[in-house]
Amino acid sequence: MPDSAMWMNAFHKAGPELPVVPEDAHGTRRVVLYGPPGSGRTTAAGALGRRLGRPVLRLAPRPQDAGVPCAGLLELALALPALPAARELAAVLDEAADLPSSPGDAGAALRLRRQTAALLREAPPMTLVVDNAQWLDAPSGAVLGWALRLTPDLPVIAAERTWRPEAGGHWCGEGAYAVRVPALTAGQVAVLLSPHRLPPHEVARIHARSGGNPALALALADASRPLPDRDGGSEPALPPTARRLVGEWLDEVPAQARELLTLAALDDRPDLELLGRLAGPAVDDLLAQAEAAGLLDIGRADGSVRFTASAIGTELVTRLPGRARRLLHSRLAEASHDTLRRDRHTALAADTADSRTARHTERAAGRARLRGEHALAAELSLLAAERTPRESTGLLTDRALTAVRDAAHCGDLPRSRAATRLVLEQDSSPAHRVSALLALLDASGQRLNGADELFAEAVHEAAGRPELIAQVLLRQAVRANVNEGAPAQADALAAQAAALAEAAGETTTAALALTMRARIQRVLGSPGADATLDRALSLARTTAVAANATPQHLAARHALFDDRLSDARGLLLPLLVQARRAGDAEGTVDVLRGLAEVELRAGRCARALDYAARAQELTDRAGLPSGPACYTSALVEGTASRTDLALARARRGADASRQEGNRVFLSRNLFALGHLLLVTGRPKEALEALEEVRDLEELQQVRDPSVLRWHPELAETLVVLGHLDRARSLLDDTRRTATDLGRDAVLPALERTRALLDAARGDFGTAARRLNDAADRLHDLPLERGRTLLALSHTERRGRRRAAARTAARSAADLFTAHRAHPWAQAAAHTLSRLEDAPTDDNARPRLTSAEQRCAELAASGASNRDIATALTVSVKTVEATLTRVYRKLGLHSRFQLAHTVTRIGPPGSRT
Repeated sequence: MPDSAMWMNAFHKAGPELPVVPEDAHGTRRVVLYGPPGSGRTTAAGALGRRLGRPVLRLAPRPQDAGVPCAGLLELALALPALPAARELAAVLDEAADLPSSPGDAGAALRLRRQTAALLREAPPMTLVVDNAQWLDAPSGAVLGWALRLTPDLPVIAAERTWRPEAGGHWCGEGAYAVRVPALTAGQVAVLLSPHRLPPHEVARIHARSGGNPALALALADASRPLPDRDGGSEPALPPTARRLVGEWLDEVPAQARELLTLAALDDRPDLELLGRLAGPAVDDLLAQAEAAGLLDIGRADGSVRFTASAIGTELVTRLPGRARRLLHSRLAEASHDTLRRDRHTALAADTADSRTARHTERAAGRARLRGEHALAAELSLLAAERTPRESTGLLTDRALTAVRDAAHCGDLPRSRAATRLVLEQDSSPAHRVSALLALLDASGQRLNGADELFAEAVHEAAGRPELIAQVLLRQAVRANVNEGAPAQADALAAQAAALAEAAGETTTAALALTMRARIQRVLGSPGADATLDRALSLARTTAVAANATPQHLAARHALFDDRLSDARGLLLPLLVQARRAGDAEGTVDVLRGLAEVELRAGRCARALDYAARAQELTDRAGLPSGPACYTSALVEGTASRTDLALARARRGADASRQEGNRVFLSRNLFALGHLLLVTGRPKEALEALEEVRDLEELQQVRDPSVLRWHPELAETLVVLGHLDRARSLLDDTRRTATDLGRDAVLPALERTRALLDAARGDFGTAARRLNDAADRLHDLPLERGRTLLALSHTERRGRRRAAARTAARSAADLFTAHRAHPWAQAAAHTLSRLEDAPTDDNARPRLTSAEQRCAELAASGASNRDIATALTVSVKTVEATLTRVYRKLGLHSRFQLAHTVTRIGPPGSRT
């Protein structure tokens, strides 16, 4: 095997814990793995060495060895004590303990080189791994480098913290290939931390803080208790173990570089221009050192500077005493080229409350809000409140409430809590106190399970104020619906909230409560949902609420449920503008999700992928619960992109929703998972997921079959597995409910599944008629029409009408291709190719060999594979292979279908 192929093969076999060697790693047996402390260099080097198929000889110098001449060579000699060359090398080292650092004895130095080369030649086949190579003493490195040139076939892996390949060759070989150990991905961190059973949002936060450094991620996860927030900031201080690790990492660069990094940590958006003003001509070298140590990622194109792990910045700031921090903020205020950043540093440099500073910072927060920098607006709003003199009670309360709302908009819970504490510490009115508590609840998004104390405090503060009680009841209705899966309770709470709000003249709260009622009534199948929604729309007069809570958003969802796609799209696009302008991350995600689902139903797959990707990216960036975005991504990617990616999304969304106690999106992600498993040929797994969906929907009292269309998918799975009576019962019940509620949009999918049931019973003519009728009703839903035509092709093929099957398959393939539904297009193309390779006679019978016919007859009669093997005197594996061929020839999926088919097919040459 060529050298480069050898290395690459070993890396690929090693799995996700190892870096991937790029394809341009030609002709090398020498690799340098480098990365910061905790990055997994030792694990990667050891695993790579083992996978090369040779014994591993590991040298591991320590910090104290770096100053001892030839300590590395002595370790090498002692590691191979049985070899004569090793004993001779040890003897030479004993004779000249201070060589070759002393220039006076060139002869001894040459003997040292000669004996090292001889040892490497005499050693059995092995891979030399030098771990912590940054501590290999210089004389050993020089001698090893010379000796390794004489043993080019010896694989060598050097693992060290920092190496700048552009600085020159490496001691292990001039052609050594340098590989920076990559950070773990979010998914890999989730696997690493799975024993800790952390909620997904906490795993995402640890991934961001650790930058994918495995040791740092574990240290953050191992923290026994959460530490207090730092100055109301968005990141708490690091636990002791993490601090030690980050400290080792920072020690890789000199003090001057650490000072520059500290200045970068104090700025919320550092860039090369700012750091150049602060460091002067030395900036390039200092940043290069930090980048080589893996502390920074520098965007050369846009000049951005970002810590590879946000914990680095946290530690640098935590180390600073208060006075030193304020002085550095003063330096940054002078150097900043952005007025908002200058205002931020000015406020942070202030020592005490000051009305002038508070007023100036409040104005800066307003400018940040208008500029769309909502995270900065939240920080500035909180600073304005904190710098307001305590005697200005009303002003402080107003500024703190603004800070709570700003932080809620961007999901910044720590700053929401800090601002809420400021409000509650003041002698403010119940309205202000309740408003702060409700804004904090809103900032929690869908993570409301741990909010009991907040609700209790809000109820206490709202006592005797109907308009405030209505707002608290509305949030409780949201929790009952989303987290507790109790729509009837949510409906009752929303009804109370609407009545109290209307009586108090609070039309905005009344509209939101009626919207919640209409949402629940649709789910429960109550006839008054449309009237309730119309009432909510008539009351809605303001856009100062979350876009996904508005009556317009619910009207769009209902339009989507009813396949009124143009109406849904027309309602959602203005809401997207509203949500983005307000900096409402959760609302923006929900509107993007709605648009993705609309475009997918309409067959505009490219647009659907774009909307779903934006929703997923914003969810991950803002740290929102991942269940909703994962559900939509799974649906869209499974139809338009790749089913393997879609399955991973659905599983991630289901796990996240289960851990967060979100039954609504647990059900949706399981539906997406079951659908994908069904269409990828794994019906038993699909049945498990879809039956859990059924149980969850029943538990949540969901009666309307248009809200989540799991019924046809479960029925089809039951048909494939031969549970025909259960499938028929489910289809009958669902059709009856859909007809009673006027949900005609559900009927074509039910008809498609009913046709599959007919075909499974052998009535191919009725099945084909049903499928043709269903396809005719789906002209406005091209992907659903394509799926129905593909089912028609399979049905016609099983009914021996191959020409009709080819026509249906070709039409399906054309639809899927035109609308860029790639997985479905591939499935249709595969079906078409099989049909085009088959005989053209519509009356032709599939030809089974005598052995296949006998095996099929026994299987159809109910005999087990072992019974068939005994009867035919063959092995069980032979029976399994024969039945697989029979199923493929006949286009069948189960023994139930085989029993209805095999009696109509004679052996070769028969025309029965």
